[in-house]
Amino acid sequence: METKQLIYQNNMHDTIEEAAALLKAGEVVAFPTETVYGLGADATNEDAVQKIYRAKGRPGDNPLIVHVADKEQLETLVTDYPNYVDQLIEAFSPGPITYVLKSNHRVTSTVTGGLGTVGIRIPKHPVTQELLKACQLPVAGPSANLSGKPSPTTAQHVMDDLQGRIPAILDGGLANVGVESTVIDCTKEIPVILRFGQITQFDLEKIVGTVHISDVKNSDTPKSPGVKYKHYVPEVPLVLMDEDDVIPFVQKEKALGKKVGVLTTKKDDINIGIDKQFIIGESIQEMAANLYHILRAMKQTDVDIVIAYGFTKEKAGSAVMDRLCRAATTNYSLKE
Repeated sequence: METKQLIYQNNMHDTIEEAAALLKAGEVVAFPTETVYGLGADATNEDAVQKIYRAKGRPGDNPLIVHVADKEQLETLVTDYPNYVDQLIEAFSPGPITYVLKSNHRVTSTVTGGLGTVGIRIPKHPVTQELLKACQLPVAGPSANLSGKPSPTTAQHVMDDLQGRIPAILDGGLANVGVESTVIDCTKEIPVILRFGQITQFDLEKIVGTVHISDVKNSDTPKSPGVKYKHYVPEVPLVLMDEDDVIPFVQKEKALGKKVGVLTTKKDDINIGIDKQFIIGESIQEMAANLYHILRAMKQTDVDIVIAYGFTKEKAGSAVMDRLCRAATTNYSLKE
């Protein structure tokens, strides 16, 4: 299969219509969002949804997030929901947040992972909005990468993973948030965060009061994608550790003849004998925007192992730390 790259620029509505026509015909299309690129299919068409799983090599019990254009379309896919959902939608949507709600079973059971709930997001990216309005479909869309690999933030990342596996990529430029949406379970009296993203617990609590955090590790049937299986794994081993452990670890690896890289927040003036430095940025926003790009860039170098050190939830934020921990081959001695 040849993968066509549909480049959107200067209000090219023909490009949007071509991508929308593929979705309406039951095909899959990679598309940009403000978080990462998604791999979309008609969420009400089981055959189309199965093409997502085949293209990604994704486990069949992992639910998919559904993208809709607005609140009105969201309401066609769910039953009743708590009043606080309207407050959250008013505050954060369109944007990088997914609401887990009770499904009315209009989307396929494969999309919901066999659960009675469905995760729905109203994306903010203007190209995604145009696409959703053009196709008039709820679009199931996990990240457009091979399952387990770092999520794509550019069309080229998608091409690197899925060329020849999907018919088209809608290129809408860089996904500037850089990490997937915050996922919040809205089926209970008090909302529960299932996956960390740009919108934080503090942000949510400013709108609705108390918000809980789920212990998804103890669930065999999580309501959110991205929490059950190993994700975001770079092709070069990544090790998380405390700063005090870096020098002896580097010395040990160098003694074995390995080339060592480090992932840091800024250029380090300390000479620790490394071969390559990957600088992710200093602010939480910079780290999130750069994370997946750097995880993918590691394989373009000749390093054998990369050490990430000095990262904490306080410095990097919950979303970045969550992805780093999932990407790491080893958590060497990282302290909370």
